Amino acid sequence: MSLIKSLEDIEQIKKSNQIIARLYRDVLPKYIKAGISTREINEIVEDYIRSQGARPACIGVEGLYTPFPAGTCISVNEEVVHGIPGDRILQEGDIVSIDTVTELNGFYGDSAITFPVGKIDEESKRLLEVTEKSREIGIEMAVVGNRIGDIGHAIQSYVEKNGFTVVKDFAGHGVGHAMHEDPIIANFGRKGRGIKIENGMVLAIEPMVNVGTYKINIKEDGWTIVTKDEKRSAHFEHSIAIVDGKPIILSDLD
Repeated sequence: MSLIKSLEDIEQIKKSNQIIARLYRDVLPKYIKAGISTREINEIVEDYIRSQGARPACIGVEGLYTPFPAGTCISVNEEVVHGIPGDRILQEGDIVSIDTVTELNGFYGDSAITFPVGKIDEESKRLLEVTEKSREIGIEMAVVGNRIGDIGHAIQSYVEKNGFTVVKDFAGHGVGHAMHEDPIIANFGRKGRGIKIENGMVLAIEPMVNVGTYKINIKEDGWTIVTKDEKRSAHFEHSIAIVDGKPIILSDLD
């Protein structure tokens, strides 16, 4: 599959991403409170995506044992990514990461955000701030003339300077005509390595940052990824396109 998208393709990919952007800004903040279950959050997400004429693309994605059963991945506290929505009830002071993929007319959007649940402790606040900032730093490196490794190096350097660690077993990726496309965009690495960044690339940049060790475990469900030391993890993701040599964020509202 071509890494390079036309401007017309990019506009369609943006439409899919804008659904997630509206979901995260206008819809979910009203519901992310202590007492709600992750299953209820998933129902809100699925209903909203369908109301916009799109499809929740996570449903049915093949996994280690079973297809993913829900429209969004919801990961709480020590859960890094790919949490299956269920009976877990959000508590005051939790953090909850929501990773959503939409498909609209054959074009895919992909974005993730970590919400605080009420008042959170200072370490968790810093974790969210550093993770979100590392995403922005990674995006800034996505310019024509740089290489994919420059993105990961910038993310890792910033995260580790602030006393946290980046997850190394999962990475960003190309996106657009499918949920996951080449290239893989690790959140660590060396400057000047990897393929060159070109106009027309559409990339999902998504640092996953842990308070403690970068090492992870997979739960028995074959999907939910947790930190090995059970400390907290945060996840922020944007889909971007490279246009006129610079990154344009597709999953942020205009």
